[in-house]
Amino acid sequence: MTSPVTSPASPPASPQVIPRVGSSNPAEGRFPLDRGARVRGPHAETARDLLGLDADGDGPGEIVLRLVTDPSLGEEGYVLTVTPEEAVIAAADAAGLRWGVQTLRQLHGPGGVPCGTVRDVPRYAWRGVMIDVARWWRPVSFLRAYVDLLSLHKFNVLHLHLTDDQGWRFEVRGHPRLTEIGAHRAESPAGHAREGRFDGTPHGGFYTQRELRDLVDYAAARGVTVLPEIEFPGHSQAAIAACPWLGHPSATPVEVRTSWGISSHVLNVSDRAAGFARDVLDELSDVFPSRFVHIGGDEVRGGEWATSPEAARRVADAGLAGPAALHGWWGRLLADHLRGLGRRAVAWDDMLDHDPPEDMVIMAWRGVDRIEAALRAGHEVVAAPHTHTYLDYAESDAPGEPVSIAGPLPLETVYGFDAGEAVLGTQAQLWGEYLPTRERLDYNAFPRLCAVAEAAWSSGRDLGDFTRRLTAHLPLLDRLGVRYRRPHDEGA
Repeated sequence: MTSPVTSPASPPASPQVIPRVGSSNPAEGRFPLDRGARVRGPHAETARDLLGLDADGDGPGEIVLRLVTDPSLGEEGYVLTVTPEEAVIAAADAAGLRWGVQTLRQLHGPGGVPCGTVRDVPRYAWRGVMIDVARWWRPVSFLRAYVDLLSLHKFNVLHLHLTDDQGWRFEVRGHPRLTEIGAHRAESPAGHAREGRFDGTPHGGFYTQRELRDLVDYAAARGVTVLPEIEFPGHSQAAIAACPWLGHPSATPVEVRTSWGISSHVLNVSDRAAGFARDVLDELSDVFPSRFVHIGGDEVRGGEWATSPEAARRVADAGLAGPAALHGWWGRLLADHLRGLGRRAVAWDDMLDHDPPEDMVIMAWRGVDRIEAALRAGHEVVAAPHTHTYLDYAESDAPGEPVSIAGPLPLETVYGFDAGEAVLGTQAQLWGEYLPTRERLDYNAFPRLCAVAEAAWSSGRDLGDFTRRLTAHLPLLDRLGVRYRRPHDEGA
């Protein structure tokens, strides 16, 4: 990849940081950042940890962290001033100090950190990445490694898709069968789902509440909030396999789904099923302090409701238009319960078609038009259109690309996405069906995740400048062990 020629009259190139900083003024000299650099000020321990510095550093350079009163910086903005003697990070909040440290970390190269001043404020408050751990369970060490990568790129939300038809990964102490049975499937697809082949290998795993609390604390220290998602009322086959009373009468026992795609099984609408959902949300909210909780709500197949006498009674009692309206009944029930817990519900944009409460945050995935539809309906919106943010899609359709659910979605398309000024934020999605390993997920995520980071943090687009900075950024990903897809590779 080559960067465009810059004429002498052009402004200096942006510092080699991803996402691009807001403004910068370079100066002569370099700050000699090494393991012995001293750190003082609030949150010094976190800064030392992020920079890999010694706790008792006695080197020649000093890093100063300063909390200041500057409303223009908001909660996450910062000013980084680097001289040959010191690097000063000023911010109005701890979050800004962390992001300033990450910029300092990226600027560090041979000979130290280039001198100058950077002023940087994020475009969006919500800058997220969704990782699907329901299709393939991933160890906590993997999740911690991705928290580190998200923080490096100034993402502030890790959205964990914890349940689906193919697995239930969250320990619910009041319903232990969810993980005893629902966390395990007999086998998984081999090759693309349309081939109908299976690997014959059992797969399973779940996270204890203790593990997830530790992950939440680890992420919080790095500026990342963990957003949990439990799928209701569709994508619930694993829950129904574990607790058959959640489902509908079936000619054969319901098992944890072994194929990809969408199950026709949905939660029934009994008082007992509603109580189950409240139990799950109670325990979930006790583990995850995030003020947002994702309730799923996508791709609900209502055929079982259409033939259920119990569903017909619920429709009549609630004064609903018909069985399809039970989709919205579930959404309102869950949002009401979360509101009582001091939380706000987030749902996929399918819920938008079923009279959601106004305070529900809509995650718009089915297309760019769904962003505008949710905004018109008065909702806060997280822009997540599959056309630009589904990084499980193949990057190209060239021979040699590994099997993917769809695509192509080139880096340039991801980088070019602009969600507008009215949204709460944007995020990337890494659905797991065809990403069973860390290596495969890395390959799909990077470097496109760098493009999402820039779309979420920075205003404006300059593909040439981005590719220049990305080329300089890739050696850092190498050092961190990220097995990314080489730009313009023709496949694995």
